[in-house]
Amino acid sequence: MKQYFVYILKCSDNSYYTGVTNNIDLRLSQHQSGKFPESYTYKRRPVELVFFYLFNDIIQAIAFEKRVKGWSRKKKEAIINDNWDKLKE
Repeated sequence: MKQYFVYILKCSDNSYYTGVTNNIDLRLSQHQSGKFPESYTYKRRPVELVFFYLFNDIIQAIAFEKRVKGWSRKKKEAIINDNWDKLKE
């Protein structure tokens, strides 16, 4: 069964980047190496993996990624710090 990860990276400028992948190690390596010069993280390296959540269904993973991308910094930091209850605030 394939697994999918929704992940959050903390960039060198303290911004957050949210993405989805089926290979978290490879994707993190691509972000760190600057493989894609047009990407958000390219000029904000180094990056640090601060959160990931595992899914078995790509549709659910993409839906969660889109939801997280729309969240405020405060909400993202709540899940990064494993304070899921604070999402209601």
